[in-house]
Amino acid sequence: MTESEDRADALFHALADRTRRDILRRVLAGEHSVSALAEKYEMSFAAVQKHVAVLEKAGLITKRRNGREQLASGDVEAVRSVRSMLTELEQIWRGRITRIDALIASDFDQED
Repeated sequence: MTESEDRADALFHALADRTRRDILRRVLAGEHSVSALAEKYEMSFAAVQKHVAVLEKAGLITKRRNGREQLASGDVEAVRSVRSMLTELEQIWRGRITRIDALIASDFDQED
């Protein structure tokens, strides 16, 4: 596997979970402390910390210390890279669908 494939795996793994997507939305809107994020979910602080760690490992969020608090913020460029990957996949599939449509059309033309 290439480094870019490993990065894609980490990004999509991080985004595969509903709670992590919600955390990402929150921190893209503005910086939040991990403890403030934890208050939003019906799970333990440790569970929210683990979700934040997955997002951080994927590069979707960054954390910084402010005294005793850990502040998390979203990385817009990382989100843009996900969008770029999805756009690339969409183009590949649209090309395949176009070729399939052309094959079906040529089959119909040959039957006439």
